[in-house]
Amino acid sequence: MIESFAHYNLRAPRPLLEALREFYTDVVGLRVGERPPFKIFGYWLYLGAQDVLHLAECPPGEERAAGRGTTFDHAAFRCGDREAMERHLESRGVPFRRVRVPVLGQTQLFLTDPAGNGVELNFLE
Repeated sequence: MIESFAHYNLRAPRPLLEALREFYTDVVGLRVGERPPFKIFGYWLYLGAQDVLHLAECPPGEERAAGRGTTFDHAAFRCGDREAMERHLESRGVPFRRVRVPVLGQTQLFLTDPAGNGVELNFLE
């Protein structure tokens, strides 16, 4: 029986991996934390005490194309202080789209990471 969500994983060549680490820490607000000593280079990014995003370098010979068409659309995070986040995104030149969710009293900001993956930031009003 499933008890909870654990994490999601993105694999990329080293230069893109570094761009993803920077995006998810500097733009989204996750932090780099402890990671077991795997043979493959990577990062575990945390939200509080929970590792929620694993970044792993592609091993030699493995190709991963950014923006490749799959059924994956986006990862979503609950957030606070929408106005501060909007100012932060604008100051970093990160384009986003704002959507108001009827009935739920939420506003969503949609943006794209350096690999073309969607990111949704949810704010209660």
